[in-house]
Amino acid sequence: MSEPHLASAEERMKKILEATRRELSSIRSGKASPALLDTVRVEAYGQPVPLNQVGSVSAPEARLLVVQPWDKALIKAITRAIQLAELGLNPTDDGTIVRIPIPTLTEERRKDMVKTVAKLAEEGRVHLRQVRHDVNKEVKAEEQKHVLPEDDAKRLIAEVQKLTDRYVGLIDDLLKKKTAEVMEV
Repeated sequence: MSEPHLASAEERMKKILEATRRELSSIRSGKASPALLDTVRVEAYGQPVPLNQVGSVSAPEARLLVVQPWDKALIKAITRAIQLAELGLNPTDDGTIVRIPIPTLTEERRKDMVKTVAKLAEEGRVHLRQVRHDVNKEVKAEEQKHVLPEDDAKRLIAEVQKLTDRYVGLIDDLLKKKTAEVMEV
């Protein structure tokens, strides 16, 4: 009876880890990364669509992103969407491609970004602990109904704790990497 709890807990924790990884990748460090524009939505064909669905995003240089739109008619909409995304970026277009220079971050801005990164990592850890709490509650409920023997319940709670600790460690690793990336001059 216990394995479905562990499998479902691990599945949920994997999703939380991936969501945290995505969130962190959208935070701007000093380097150009196509993931910076993942949150940008372009008004195209009457509805907002993700930027990567209207063009290809590449980083040909360390401090430059380039968007090659598939439909040249959307070039102004892409430029406007990047400006409105409040990423601190100033795109320019030459009628065929959009160039986005990545400005160097000031020390103060870096420290603000480190705080944001830490906040996102903490949100991920909170979600992981919530999964642990939910699973422990289910296990204790089954133990109360005598569906699950006491020994199995204790073992399962310990395994869920190990799983939680492992995923919290993975989020901490993401936090360290991103903090180092943001603070790099």
